[in-house]
Amino acid sequence: MTSVLPIHPFPVHATTQRGPRRDDRPSSMVGNTPVLRITAPFATDERGFWAKLEGFNPGGMKDRPALHMVERARARGALRPGARIIESSSGTLGLGLALAGMAYRHPVTVVTDPGLEPILVRMLTAYGARVDQVTEPHPDGGWQQARRDRVDQLLAEDPTAWHPDQYSNPDCVAAYRGLALELRAQVGDVDVLVCSVGTGGHSAGVARVLREFNPAMKLIGVDAIGSRIFGQPVQPRLMRGLGSSIYPANVDYTAFDEVHWVAPAEAVWACRALAATHYATGGWSVGAVALVAGWAAQAHVREATVAAIFPDGPQRYFDTIYNDDYCHEHGLLAAEQPIEPVTIDDPGRVTVQSWTRCDAVAAPGRRV
Repeated sequence: MTSVLPIHPFPVHATTQRGPRRDDRPSSMVGNTPVLRITAPFATDERGFWAKLEGFNPGGMKDRPALHMVERARARGALRPGARIIESSSGTLGLGLALAGMAYRHPVTVVTDPGLEPILVRMLTAYGARVDQVTEPHPDGGWQQARRDRVDQLLAEDPTAWHPDQYSNPDCVAAYRGLALELRAQVGDVDVLVCSVGTGGHSAGVARVLREFNPAMKLIGVDAIGSRIFGQPVQPRLMRGLGSSIYPANVDYTAFDEVHWVAPAEAVWACRALAATHYATGGWSVGAVALVAGWAAQAHVREATVAAIFPDGPQRYFDTIYNDDYCHEHGLLAAEQPIEPVTIDDPGRVTVQSWTRCDAVAAPGRRV
């Protein structure tokens, strides 16, 4: 009989460690991430914003929902001891599930696509996960739907396996309560929150909790050019980690006050500017969110507390965002800093190609 180490589930509620940090297990390293004040060149010193640096978690922001979804599924009996976890991921949730599988003694299969960075494939394998890669995109739902179809096939082959379904699992939303409480403890009541939107989990979960303290808080969503989530037509996307070619059920459309779309070259500029000026940076989502949060800090009153969630760090993007050859190949090295977005009234009437905002946010179609 295989021995199981005692597990100390990750607390959804925020905790505070005093003095030098010491962790006795990998899962306890999740949470209590720092915030950093971001100013020039994104905003003036008087109108900067606070960035929650989720890249300080072992695998990034999605360590939080991975551990929480597994914990809750085990508590309900939906995930049996030793059963396999099978999920679709563009990378970050895969790392979180590898951590959760290690902590709770479950084998993990991560279904990915050819866009997954080679370093992520190697790291997932090193952490004990099985990587299953689809080879053809779905004709309508793209790589995301192709991955979901493959998950369904694997689940049919293993009736004991469990699928977290991060796109529609309410535990994915609830997992971010701890992040929200940490952020409020660090910066006080938040007046404007800027979040990237992919599965919809962290924007819904963090905003819901922060509005318990400040019901008037404004939520700005950040999407990728070519994403379907907020009513744009699907296009091929270089940017991973935000945007979607499906309608994730966890996206809380009613929570958003406005949405911005950001293009890859604009996100690359922001990522590199963050690195050069703040010694803190990350991937596509981080760049896009920083660009929009800097604009929001300038657009709102000086006294407003503007906060943004940076989901990860730069490590997995060394061959893309931070690789000059890759960026030149894809035309991503913009010569000038993006200053402000174009404003549109209806995302269903115009296909955006560069940084654009809209304050009419509605569910554009059937959710999955």
